[in-house]
Amino acid sequence: MKILFNKTKVLATVGPASNTFERLLALVQEGVDAFRLNFSHGEHEEHLQVIEHIREINRRFNTNICIVQDLQGPKIRVGEVENGGVEIKEGQKVVFRCDGSVSNHNHLGTSYTALAKDVSPGDTILLDDGKLELKVLTTDKDCVVEAEVKYGGVVKPRKGINLPDSAVSAPSLTEKDLKDLHFGLDHDLEWVALSFVRRVEDVLEIKRIIKERGKDTRVIAKIEKPEAIKNIDAIIAASDALMVARGDLGVETGMERVPMLQKMIVEKCNKCAKPVIIATQMMESMIVNPKPTRAETNDVANAVIDGADTLMLSAETAVGAYPVETIRSMNLTISEVESQAEIFNKNYILNPHSDTFFNDSLVANACYLARDTNARAVIGMTKSGYTAFQLAKHRTRADIFIFTENERLLTTLNLVWGVRGFYYDKFESTDATINDIKQMLLKAGYLNKGDVFINTASMPIYEQKRTNMIKLSIA
Repeated sequence: MKILFNKTKVLATVGPASNTFERLLALVQEGVDAFRLNFSHGEHEEHLQVIEHIREINRRFNTNICIVQDLQGPKIRVGEVENGGVEIKEGQKVVFRCDGSVSNHNHLGTSYTALAKDVSPGDTILLDDGKLELKVLTTDKDCVVEAEVKYGGVVKPRKGINLPDSAVSAPSLTEKDLKDLHFGLDHDLEWVALSFVRRVEDVLEIKRIIKERGKDTRVIAKIEKPEAIKNIDAIIAASDALMVARGDLGVETGMERVPMLQKMIVEKCNKCAKPVIIATQMMESMIVNPKPTRAETNDVANAVIDGADTLMLSAETAVGAYPVETIRSMNLTISEVESQAEIFNKNYILNPHSDTFFNDSLVANACYLARDTNARAVIGMTKSGYTAFQLAKHRTRADIFIFTENERLLTTLNLVWGVRGFYYDKFESTDATINDIKQMLLKAGYLNKGDVFINTASMPIYEQKRTNMIKLSIA
């Protein structure tokens, strides 16, 4: 029996439409690889219930579904609004007050106390994902900002404020984020996504906290600010993965820039063997419709062709009417693209001065050998996960199977392109281990008699050091 699965992974956001055991299981059965817990919403008790459901699914169905904790970050918002909304019109003068007051026809209140300090005359203020736009006229650098409406509309309660021209002084980790982060670390979540990253120091700070707690949670830097684009190379180097958060990125930098920014970020992450997630509005119409638009299908296809490790769904699976159908549709598109597009067998010039140059060269050559022999699988053994990330980097057409005795790593790697993990703790002799793994894959249907497969390992195998061996075998 041939078992088929997509290389590009799917990350689904959990919400009221998907937060029961039965709904989560249905999404996993349709091909979800990871679930996102959005800490902009919900109480810790609700998130804990979802965490327990996901881990129960892994236990009962032998899956490796991982969890991404997405921190809210310094989201700047309008406060409460009289009558559920007030209209502002083009040319109107509007006063922002940084005192958390209720907004009305005369002024807009925000709980972000540094707004007046952060903006300068001429700066743009955007409301509600850029639907409304204002230009700063004056600021007292304390509490009051006067602005003129350029594009008007209805201001609704709790809608976001974006400041694309201003250096926002709020830290990436708010007090709420720190409480949420410690909750996530208490429950050993595999990944944490840091919102509104601007500088490499933002990533280093959250990594410092994780290390102090003695945890190994991996950090995803969400790219949604112009400052992050300026510092992109340093942020990629410091992070474990990136998310192209196209909603705020489009508002902050201009929507027309997002397609090429997406391609640039994905290419840089691929070269560095860092997983990259594409997020926002991928199947937005399926919140209310059972089928996607042609444009959405094209968007999914292009993200796969660009080289994304993972595609993310937000409201589609959190509050949408058709979460299962959304996953099914996305996976059908991924499968179709992967069966036809030239996305495999990437070649990279390796750095001969790197500490891992010899090991990286061996992994690269294992992928070249898999290409030349039309191998069914490339098999890696790892303790840290490094070999898995490197194998995925080269986008081999062969299936990537990773064997490890680190059970937590099995779920962590489920976010990485092409990687499927298996628990294995024998590691006696090289020949015995390779034969044992071959029998496991044959029995599970991942290999068939006569298939070529490539093993990478470290010799002697019981020392479990860096990869230093390639072996070609026939099942």
